[in-house]
Amino acid sequence: MKSVLLLFFIGISSIAFAQKGEVVTTEDGRKVLLKPNFTWEYLDATASERLAANKRDMPTSEDETSCQLPENFKEPNLNSKIQNQLKRGHATIDDIKEKVAKDNNVSVSEVILTSATELRTKGEYHFCVKGKKQVYKRLGNTIMKKGKLF
Repeated sequence: MKSVLLLFFIGISSIAFAQKGEVVTTEDGRKVLLKPNFTWEYLDATASERLAANKRDMPTSEDETSCQLPENFKEPNLNSKIQNQLKRGHATIDDIKEKVAKDNNVSVSEVILTSATELRTKGEYHFCVKGKKQVYKRLGNTIMKKGKLF
């Protein structure tokens, strides 16, 4: 029994060590850390180089943060069974649109749902609000802007 537990703990700890990432060297001799979430980072870069790399990765162009919808755009239909279940917790799409409108100081009619991924326990909603892309998520009955904790 002790040997089985020992093997179990060794297996679990090896999984934890496998998630660290891998250090590789590029053709020009720079060391790069390849992370398990498919991102990378120079290990021998100075602080200013890291800051410049982070700025390159962030969306800066208008095309990435703005949304252009065609005149005949129709919002996608959501699953009516899930929406009926969410009525009790005030987390239907209408409630989410009200929250988005309140957060952006616009009327509900200016909030347009462009796409949604929805399950009973969680959902992700993409909106176009006054020409800007907004992404909100729902966990249970809690609605928040994606990327924010509180």
